[in-house]
Amino acid sequence: MKLKRINIPEKILQNRKKRIAEQDLLQTVHQIFRDETAREDKILKILQNNSDDHISNPFLPDRLHPDRIFHLDDIEKICVNYRLRFLNSALFKAELPYEAIIKIKEVEKAHDISLKGFKIMAPASVFKLKNADDPLLFAPIGNQYYYLIHSWGRDLHPLRKIMMWPFRQLENFMFFLFALSLIFTVLIPSGMFSQEQTTTEFFVLFFFMFKWITALAIFYGFKFGKNFSSAIWNSIYFNA
Repeated sequence: MKLKRINIPEKILQNRKKRIAEQDLLQTVHQIFRDETAREDKILKILQNNSDDHISNPFLPDRLHPDRIFHLDDIEKICVNYRLRFLNSALFKAELPYEAIIKIKEVEKAHDISLKGFKIMAPASVFKLKNADDPLLFAPIGNQYYYLIHSWGRDLHPLRKIMMWPFRQLENFMFFLFALSLIFTVLIPSGMFSQEQTTTEFFVLFFFMFKWITALAIFYGFKFGKNFSSAIWNSIYFNA
């Protein structure tokens, strides 16, 4: 006699039917979904209405990943180097990915807390800034330390640090204008103003070129309310 093989899914189903009725099971599942939806709505509400800069979360130290803990000084340096902003999550105008909500729930479960005081590091263009490419979501630990919860989007352009170097601070910008003026002066044909260009003529041309480029830069800066990265990395104003 050939023995009938055991079908595991059928056995599980039979066992479940003995334990709980189908209707009760569906009600339980619906309640789970309602609870999870309510929890995610609460997280989104906190993210979208966060306005307090003096919040810390009671993380469990032994459950923190060291490579995700950053001091405000480290964050400031990256923001200045790559011309990014580090602002409250309430100012973030782009849509938060669902993966970020999942990461928040995972951290909350691991530490048995409700996170608050979220901050986001990203280019100014993705924030709703007042008039005066790779976001990172942080939660404050305390004493100017932050815990990286999630990052998403595309990585920054590999040349962004170089391209934003002139805008870090005034000294960088003046050196950039000096170098740019020198390059433009060298590109002027030597026979344009005289048959033989002397060293004095070269420096006179360079002086006028430097004045012209600097004047344009100042005009552009005032017109569009631009400032250096070291001054705006944590500013909520577009023209700070």
